[in-house]
Amino acid sequence: MATEPDVSEELRTLDALVSTVDLVALDAQAVRTSIELVERLTTADLGKPTPCADWTLHGLLTHMIAQHHGFAAAARGDADPALWKTRPLGADPVASYRAAAEEVIEAFAEPGMLDRKVPLVEFSADFQFSGAQAVSFHFIDYVVHSWDVAKTLGLPVRFEDALLAAALPVAQAVPGGDIRLAPGAAFAPEVSWSSADRLEQIVAMLGRSPEWSA
Repeated sequence: MATEPDVSEELRTLDALVSTVDLVALDAQAVRTSIELVERLTTADLGKPTPCADWTLHGLLTHMIAQHHGFAAAARGDADPALWKTRPLGADPVASYRAAAEEVIEAFAEPGMLDRKVPLVEFSADFQFSGAQAVSFHFIDYVVHSWDVAKTLGLPVRFEDALLAAALPVAQAVPGGDIRLAPGAAFAPEVSWSSADRLEQIVAMLGRSPEWSA
């Protein structure tokens, strides 16, 4: 029998959010913000460094697209790990990104999504997460990845206060410690940062320096 990863307290925190916010709507807002930012890039921008140290903007985009496809498939019960693999950007990277983003927005909006068990095989080969947990993982990723793209392109990024208020406890629930030093860790160790700006607090918690510039 599959056992739950040793993050039960953090997962309960994410489940509790569903009773206080419309997590699916907030995720859609974050993803649509990322679409608006990606629509501003040019082919010449794809080689630029990003706050994700291992990736250029090209690499970050391929990762984001793969994540959208993977989460959308998982939301519909598909546990095929091949669906999480990166694929070529194609001739129109912006169109590829937009299509993947709309796919995951549509999948999360399906009735009953938050009550399903979701096979996030990139996170655990055995344990199935609640729909609420899955959406919260995706939500915090696209708050942060929107910031990543904006920083790379030298653009501002703005989120509503309610969205950032919901994102902050999700960021706080992300496990820290040695797990963040492991190869392929989703987030780098927390960056020491003091600010009243919620977005800066969130990205610093998740291993980015708010002062980063290309």
